[in-house]
Amino acid sequence: MKDKLGTIPSLSSNSVYLGVLLAGVGGFLDAYTFISRDGVFANAQTGNVVLLAIRAANGEWHNALLYIPPILAFMLGVLISEVVKIPHIRHALHSYRRSILILECIVLIIVGFLPKSIPNIVVTVCISFVSSLQISTFNKLDKWAYNSTMTTGNLRTLTQAAYLAFIKHDQEEKKRFNEFFVIIFSFIIGALLGTFTTTHIGHRAIWIASGILVIALILYHKDRGYWRKPQMLK
Repeated sequence: MKDKLGTIPSLSSNSVYLGVLLAGVGGFLDAYTFISRDGVFANAQTGNVVLLAIRAANGEWHNALLYIPPILAFMLGVLISEVVKIPHIRHALHSYRRSILILECIVLIIVGFLPKSIPNIVVTVCISFVSSLQISTFNKLDKWAYNSTMTTGNLRTLTQAAYLAFIKHDQEEKKRFNEFFVIIFSFIIGALLGTFTTTHIGHRAIWIASGILVIALILYHKDRGYWRKPQMLK
């Protein structure tokens, strides 16, 4: 008999659907670390570099050194995301992007098991590592560069696209505006969800972020975006 089922969305690495899920995770993690780990933002390293310089300038060398581990963890994540692209490693993994999603899930699940009493630096290092993996591996939205764990660059792109779309009447830029608006909105929703769940559940709320990544992992397809049709019923 003919297939009467609907199509199943397939999330390619540059699809807006995957971007929505990853941006939600990015917002969630920022809210999670800020609330549960004394006002720390672990996704971006600009603050860590600035604070390291401030502490060092004030002669607070011990405190300055505390900002080095998350920076190194971020760099390690970037290196790993590049290493998995080496042809023979990439071939062994079948889908290196899927492998990165699995690694992210594992790290976040482990963080959820860590006791609340553990030093903040341990959690910060883990989140920085996850953030860098995600940034380095999933950095295209359709054909445009974007960031799923920070919004500064996305806001710049959104504003630029808005000008070109609504002042210059560029239809391609209108599409870019719509997609980046959705990504930023998803980041905000993720932050709201992270705030609510971390406040009421505590440090194990991070497992929700793992759950979102599991959804992305299930729906993700390594090939370029398309709509997969389910098997025809006989």
